[in-house]
Amino acid sequence: MLDFTTIKDVKNTIGEWCKKMRKAEHLTQQELANELALSRLTIAKLENGENPTLETLLKVLNYFNEMKSIHQFVTDKIENLDHQQSMY
Repeated sequence: MLDFTTIKDVKNTIGEWCKKMRKAEHLTQQELANELALSRLTIAKLENGENPTLETLLKVLNYFNEMKSIHQFVTDKIENLDHQQSMY
């Protein structure tokens, strides 16, 4: 059986995370949108897994103090690739 993750799966998961983080902070979609200088519709679309822009996603990550963790994740991936390449 093939096990793969689709882009839609990831967008839905990111949307679910955003919604849970927003609710944990007791914010409405409008309140979060105001904090990020975005529209409520943009937040609603993100939470529904509908094509968020990278800018929107980064604003949300930054708001919820997750920018460092995503930066570290990507940095680790880059370092792993550098190490793999240097072995040859």
